[in-house]
Amino acid sequence: MAASIACAAERPPARSCLPLRRDGKDAALVQAMFDRVAPRYDLANRVLSLGQDAHWRRVTAAATRPEGAHVLDVAAGPGNVAVELVRQGAASVTALDLSFNMLWEGARRGHPGIAWVNGDALALPFEDATFDAVTISFGLRNVPDPEAALAEFARVTRPGGRVVVCEFADPTWRPFREVYRRYLVGALPRMARVVSSSASAYQYLADSILAWPDRRTLAGWMDAAGYDEVRVRDLSGGIVAVHRGVRR
Repeated sequence: MAASIACAAERPPARSCLPLRRDGKDAALVQAMFDRVAPRYDLANRVLSLGQDAHWRRVTAAATRPEGAHVLDVAAGPGNVAVELVRQGAASVTALDLSFNMLWEGARRGHPGIAWVNGDALALPFEDATFDAVTISFGLRNVPDPEAALAEFARVTRPGGRVVVCEFADPTWRPFREVYRRYLVGALPRMARVVSSSASAYQYLADSILAWPDRRTLAGWMDAAGYDEVRVRDLSGGIVAVHRGVRR
């Protein structure tokens, strides 16, 4: 039997716990987009990342130092990082996402050690200093206010705990950077028509990656949110950057 999915706020019956609109991005549209891609999300990620997504998950989980820890995984999707955190020894993982369908895809698989919560990254439904670590993978750029989200992550992280942000980045080697950008603009959307349940969502993916700020900016946001010892590790030629910091 699939695990249950908790809703983070009281509201009339619906499939979302989020407000319909926020300044900047439209939360309802982002949520609907991820609801559409949920059925073939894992397949699309595997194909469009050229098989690198599993490696990215392993590195992200390891950077969290999950052994014996209580971890919150934000923008968890169907729980692929959450499963890896449990595999690497986390005592418990709370997987939170704005998309009910994404959570359902994960919850119906019955992974032990994972609690599923349909909720808002900008208003986490947890007490201060609840978790030993917070992770987010490829989700921070979808939040209307990433800096406010990082502050929320800091609020629910105990002093000395960790935050790990895995996000797409600009390759550091210039010739590869140009090839990668051409892939994002041209090849990725065409491939998504074949392997995804919503090709338009992957056009949004490409646009959001190109618009995402650089590593130094993200590191500065983490410092301002309350994290010290911010470090960055580049993966796959720099198309992915894993930032981690320690809660003051």
